[in-house]
Amino acid sequence: MELTIREQLLALAQEDYRKFSSGLLPNSNNILGVRLPLLRNMAKKITMGDWRAYLKTAHCDYFEEIMLQGMVTGNAKADTEELLAYAADFIPKIDNWSVCDSFCNGLKFTKKDPERVWDFLQPYLISQQEFELRFGVVMLLFYYIDEPHIDEVLRLLDQIRHEGYYVKMAVAWAVSICFVKLPKQTMAYLKENSLDQFTYNKALQKITESYRVDKETKAIIRSMKRK
Repeated sequence: MELTIREQLLALAQEDYRKFSSGLLPNSNNILGVRLPLLRNMAKKITMGDWRAYLKTAHCDYFEEIMLQGMVTGNAKADTEELLAYAADFIPKIDNWSVCDSFCNGLKFTKKDPERVWDFLQPYLISQQEFELRFGVVMLLFYYIDEPHIDEVLRLLDQIRHEGYYVKMAVAWAVSICFVKLPKQTMAYLKENSLDQFTYNKALQKITESYRVDKETKAIIRSMKRK
């Protein structure tokens, strides 16, 4: 008899990894402790079968059950509109940075239809829900930091107003990636922006932590810190 998804997850759970993951996600008390490569393997197998039926009936009690649904959505083969519909159903289930960022990283179909996904993201970039907004920002930093989009990405990041820690950290991360990839445009932005002090200084910190930024530039960035 074939094991249910939950039974498979329980069989793969490791207590030491549960403790490790719980330390990274302090507000999550529903972690089983299944390593991400094992979840990815499960997602691939599910996607080879009737993944639509799985997504329709999947449970959301455990962190790994939610993570798995995001991975299946990313792996699924369907047209952009159908995948975006599944993404829209999934986004309200995001309640931590790990699920958010893993989900965004898996939505590789964005590269095939970037302008349609760009339009899809716009409501999330003005959401007042912390993880909806983080989803929008992380999608920008994964797929849209390039010459055609940089000015608009910086404009969108600059208009975000939210007190959520995970929003601020995502914006700081995004600005740092903008600088690493397109330093000229981003330096001009850093000299004139509307970021709050915490987010601005975190962005500078992340830039100085990048191995792709030279020592001289890092010194300049450090001198720009707000006090």
